[in-house]
Amino acid sequence: MSTESPAGKAPARNKRSDAVRNQQTLLAAAAEVFVTSGVDAPIRQIAAKAGVGLGTIYRHFPTRADLVTAVYRHQIEACAEAGPSLLAGADSPFHALRQWIDLFVDFLTTKHGLADALQSDSSRFAALHTYFLDRLEPVCAQLLDAAADAGDIKPGTQPYELMRGIGNLCIGRDSDPRYTPRRLIELLLQGLQQPQPA
Repeated sequence: MSTESPAGKAPARNKRSDAVRNQQTLLAAAAEVFVTSGVDAPIRQIAAKAGVGLGTIYRHFPTRADLVTAVYRHQIEACAEAGPSLLAGADSPFHALRQWIDLFVDFLTTKHGLADALQSDSSRFAALHTYFLDRLEPVCAQLLDAAADAGDIKPGTQPYELMRGIGNLCIGRDSDPRYTPRRLIELLLQGLQQPQPA
């Protein structure tokens, strides 16, 4: 049986999956450019990084705000999807939690500039903070619960408090090159751990 339509074209489903893949490539390229050049980087720089024309970017994202929002959502999704994968593949739930927190810190420390852009038009970006919490808080809770059930950490750590604490430790990273939030986050993680019997 042929997979082509009578007109000799591939089915729409393949076209949609290609479009989604192209959009994901474009978002990854935009995220990299935003990290190095900020959210006001020229669109042509993003197009060059993604290997597409300007028209392709504007077809997917008519405005810069649309692109910034999509990049932010894309990064949230990547962080959310990593949690279960890490839990399934790590040596212990605590190692999965540690790896996920490392990704979460990467997300927080590389989205500088996105926060400023998101505040520029509050009506457009109002739902993003809620989306951030709705997607990431349950993932953090799953990892914390697994680590507590395994006896790796003390029970009772709330995911929102942990995420908020990590976020607060990441503040100021850009303004002081001597400050390394990961060192303090490592101390925080050590404080979560259960004392192991001698």
